[in-house]
Amino acid sequence: MFSITQRGKPLSPDKYTWDEVNKVLATDEVNLVLDFSEYTRVTFNTGNNCTFKTGSECTFITGSGCTFKTGDGCTFNTGWDCTFNTGNGCTFDTGSDCTFDTGSGCTFNTGSACTFDTGIDCTFKTGWNCTFKTGIGCTFKTGDDCTFDTGNNCTFNTGDDCTFNTGNGCTFNTGGSCTFDTGGGCTFKTDISCSFDTSSHCTFEVDGILCKYPHTKDDFMELLRSGWKHFKVTKDDLLDVLI
Repeated sequence: MFSITQRGKPLSPDKYTWDEVNKVLATDEVNLVLDFSEYTRVTFNTGNNCTFKTGSECTFITGSGCTFKTGDGCTFNTGWDCTFNTGNGCTFDTGSDCTFDTGSGCTFNTGSACTFDTGIDCTFKTGWNCTFKTGIGCTFKTGDDCTFDTGNNCTFNTGDDCTFNTGNGCTFNTGGSCTFDTGGGCTFKTDISCSFDTSSHCTFEVDGILCKYPHTKDDFMELLRSGWKHFKVTKDDLLDVLI
């Protein structure tokens, strides 16, 4: 029904426990390949819902509705509605509606409506309607309706209707109707329908109009004429123009 191997050989049953009733597998072993694809396919009508507790450097092939608690460097190929609590450097290829609580340096290729709470230096390729709470240095390629709460130096390539609450030095290439609340030194390439509340020294390219901080009086006049009413002018901005 399922297989567990370690370095190419079947893992001895005395090195793990398997609760058939509750579908819980537990082991302290590392470098495992756990192939539950056949098991979760056969038991689909009674719910996949397996729980795995393992060490590091493990590879999982499962269906949907599973829960994982692992160490570092694991690889996951799963269905939807899974929950992950892992260490650093993991790779995820999953369906939709998954929840991730991971360390740093992870890579995610997921469906829609996922929730991420991760460390730094992660890479995300997701569907729409996802929520991200991450550290610094992350890269995002997502669909629409996502919410981001991140640290510094992140890169975002997204669709429409996203909300960003980030630190400094981020780069945004987004669709329309996005809202930005960021630190300084960020670069924006967005639609005119976006709203900006940023710190200083940011660069904006909005509908082909380039405006780089510090602004000049002519910059502001051009923005006003273009209808860029969503841009927030700060007291420091006005002082720069008046001086």
